[in-house]
Amino acid sequence: MRRVKNKYLSQLLSQLRFTPLTKRKKQLEAAEQFLSDVEGDRQYPVEFVIFKITGFKPAAFPELPLLSGEELQDDLLAFIARLSGQLGQKAAGQGQKVYSIKELAEKLGVSTKTIERWRRRGLVARTFVFGDGRKRLGFLHSSVERFVKANTEQVAKAKDFGRLSGKNKRRIVSLARDLARRTALSRYQIIESISQKMGCAHETARYILADYQDREPDRKIFTKPSGVIQPAEAGRIFELYRRGRPVNELMERFNRSKSSIYRIIKRRRARALLAQKIEFIASNEFVLEGARQKILGTPPCRDDLSRYAPAQIYKAGKPAGSYMQTLNDRPTLNRDQELGLFRRYNFLKYLAGIRRTGLKHTKVSSRRLTEIEDYLKQAESVKKIIVESNLRLVVSVASRHAVSGMGFQDLISEGNISLMEAVEKFDYTRGVRFTTYASWVIAKDYAGKIPAEKLRRGRRDRAGILNIHQDLSLRHRANIRQLEQAGRDLVKVIRDNLDEREQYVMVNHFGLEGPAARKNKKTLQQIGKNLELSRERVRQIELEALQKLRQVLSIEEFELLTG
Repeated sequence: MRRVKNKYLSQLLSQLRFTPLTKRKKQLEAAEQFLSDVEGDRQYPVEFVIFKITGFKPAAFPELPLLSGEELQDDLLAFIARLSGQLGQKAAGQGQKVYSIKELAEKLGVSTKTIERWRRRGLVARTFVFGDGRKRLGFLHSSVERFVKANTEQVAKAKDFGRLSGKNKRRIVSLARDLARRTALSRYQIIESISQKMGCAHETARYILADYQDREPDRKIFTKPSGVIQPAEAGRIFELYRRGRPVNELMERFNRSKSSIYRIIKRRRARALLAQKIEFIASNEFVLEGARQKILGTPPCRDDLSRYAPAQIYKAGKPAGSYMQTLNDRPTLNRDQELGLFRRYNFLKYLAGIRRTGLKHTKVSSRRLTEIEDYLKQAESVKKIIVESNLRLVVSVASRHAVSGMGFQDLISEGNISLMEAVEKFDYTRGVRFTTYASWVIAKDYAGKIPAEKLRRGRRDRAGILNIHQDLSLRHRANIRQLEQAGRDLVKVIRDNLDEREQYVMVNHFGLEGPAARKNKKTLQQIGKNLELSRERVRQIELEALQKLRQVLSIEEFELLTG
């Protein structure tokens, strides 16, 4: 019998041994009812799960990640089987038929292995005492009816498979071998042709052929590749799909069924989302009731801004004059528009991050993937409006640095990159205008890039080169002293505003102790080992601490800490 993996549900199961019998029966029924409501692509807090089973709301478990719906379904099935085993109920006294695994397989015309597979898909089993006095898994008639009703097509296909005689199964194998030998049909087309000729479901014919190949590995029916697809081939399928190639074409080209192609595409989409870095500026208003309608229910900006959306970001090497001419009639954002766009931008990424939590590339719904992708796509559109509405700002800042040794075109190109990075890091909740912050970021990046550019271009005057080296050396020593003093100031702010555990995480992860020239940083895993916490919990503590520090540090101080 499977065990309950979540430690809190496992502890609850042990505690229920000491509750009255009548109460445990109610909790068993509540667990079954809750299981029918669990959605595989949602996330569930542990305290909510316990409340649904017991009716009592426990203290919150903030250190625990949310339970994915799929994990919860597996644990609830094991929880129900074990809790019912504690009750010692007799199969004969339930007021309805209780089927053993063998009896249910005979009733539905399927194998016992199929019943076991259906258990993993939601067929609820309890532990009963049968007539021989032994405890075994059993299935209430009502539970079976509920499962059959929810999985009509799947049950029908399994029945078709079970009803076929040995002669018909051999006939299917013979037809497949003949078609594979004398035609150029794909595996999918051969199975489809056989299913139509034999009057059985496509999946039934596929199961029979797969079963035959397992039993007779040396007597191959299909010579073309099958089975587990190689990563390179899966990557090629996904790339062609993203370029707009129809699924039918991919089926023919790679000799795969429609379900296989869609499964490959879905897994690749999930992997791409898991690899994507989703960062946002958190705000308390994101978790308030009605936040979605308030933030996303209104247009992102005035209609007169939308017609300017297709502006081109300047790239080095193109004439700057014609580029600046296209920016002259572009409007800038007022304070309210700017605030609304940044709120919308970060909220969309927040929603994408929440929906991505617990995502697994092996088990995920297309609906959930599309939802996450849509959030990120909308966020990218909002970012584009923000960037394009501030392109003239880059030209303005670049014009003040044009005499510093870099070409004006190079300055614009570098400044546009800095602008896009500034959009990602700007904390709109602090009341500062984005133009102020972006100007500072662009100027700071110029300050770091221009001296290096001077050195790359070089000078024939040796004395000039020596002067530059001396200047840089003095700056470096001055910067080290400033950094050390700033580090000491940061440590003081951290000690005044964070609790002891948060202080330890911040000081050690960002290397705020010791010389500034060689920061002694620790990884989240190392810190977690010292604190006896998981890496994920340390990351959560760090995020909570950073959120507190955003309220007390200046932009420059916060950049110094995190940059």
